[in-house]
Amino acid sequence: MAQSTLTASKKRLSNAVHRSDATSREGILERLFTFAFKGLVYPQIWEDPDVDMKALRLTPSSRMIAIASGGCNVMSYLTANPAEITAVDLNRAHVALGRLKLAAARHLPNYETFYRFFGEADEKANVAAYNRFLRENLDAETIAYWEGRDVANWGRKRITLFSRDLYHHGLLGYCIGAGHLVAKLYGIDPKHMVKARSLEEQRTFFDTALAPLFDKRLVRWATSKKMSLYGLGIPPAQYDALVSASAEGDMSAVLKDRLEKLACDFSMKDNYFAWQAFGRGYAPKAKETSGESGPLPPYLKRAHFEEIRSRAGRVRVLNRNFTEHLQTVENDSLDAYVLLDAQDWMTDAQLNALWSEITRTARQGARVVFRTAAAPTLLPGRVADDTLDRWTYEDEESLELGKQDRSSIYGGFHLYVYNG
Repeated sequence: MAQSTLTASKKRLSNAVHRSDATSREGILERLFTFAFKGLVYPQIWEDPDVDMKALRLTPSSRMIAIASGGCNVMSYLTANPAEITAVDLNRAHVALGRLKLAAARHLPNYETFYRFFGEADEKANVAAYNRFLRENLDAETIAYWEGRDVANWGRKRITLFSRDLYHHGLLGYCIGAGHLVAKLYGIDPKHMVKARSLEEQRTFFDTALAPLFDKRLVRWATSKKMSLYGLGIPPAQYDALVSASAEGDMSAVLKDRLEKLACDFSMKDNYFAWQAFGRGYAPKAKETSGESGPLPPYLKRAHFEEIRSRAGRVRVLNRNFTEHLQTVENDSLDAYVLLDAQDWMTDAQLNALWSEITRTARQGARVVFRTAAAPTLLPGRVADDTLDRWTYEDEESLELGKQDRSSIYGGFHLYVYNG
């Protein structure tokens, strides 16, 4: 049963990513990306849930579907009190992580244990808590994943990631770690950013220490290779979109611009994405930092723990393609859709199939949010006019919310509202 599930998961991922012939250069890169994407990619999701919730305007009657990724945002949406959330993902590791978070919210004894598990994720006590409180409350597939062993973990059970700092692992964790290593080769420690006490200090550190790194030959060479960004979850097609949208036509310039926003546009006191990028974890134990609590995703804040616990049963996490799942949903039944950046991967045929199902299942006033590597929305000219004409693109609100997105890695944030 587990093997058939794994095979189906691999097939769904291949269908989503593969565009080119297997023998072509692009085809080989796409298949290498698929291989890399089979394991854990995002220990933490890199889209701002507060921005999503502003756009979605969730109510106690809202029924929504979202791409799961690392599960942080799905958990955080519960603070808005929607009636139901279905989270889907092609990556079985993300599905297992989402299910583990839900079980932890419901069955760990208190907030302190929950925060230690996912906020710190680096103590042996977490493995003991898994065995005592969580294992018997998980499905067989999720247990098989977390108790499975692989080369990336040197033969250790995957659940031990929570005793070895989860956020240093997964493709994203390794990619951030590699970035820190390269910076240190040039005498720069990115962790100094977390010591900044003002936006002015953050700007100074970026301009004098971080920005010059992007002109280094090694950095320019590495970022010119599509495989170097697999750790950020960027497939070949999305890499091309990023480069083509850049005025310089250069990936190092794109990454410099995105890092500048992350480093300089939001205070370290409020941006847990910046803490993950520069400090490789959340603010230590959420202690007082310059007179204010360290920033955390909504689901990890003490103030939200009891409501997350009481609402966790409203979420289901499925290893399924977004369009595939919508085909099982009845007409006029959903209020909110979160697509992350998945459409950057899609062909025109896939986009039209997706939006046909979104339109069929949407209630009047339903809201769709997604992000893109480049700034413009990618739907006009690609999705059929008779489908897209039933939706209103909120361009001004999209632009404003994009500016507020603390994750800072996307070119555009987009909101569509169903007008029937």
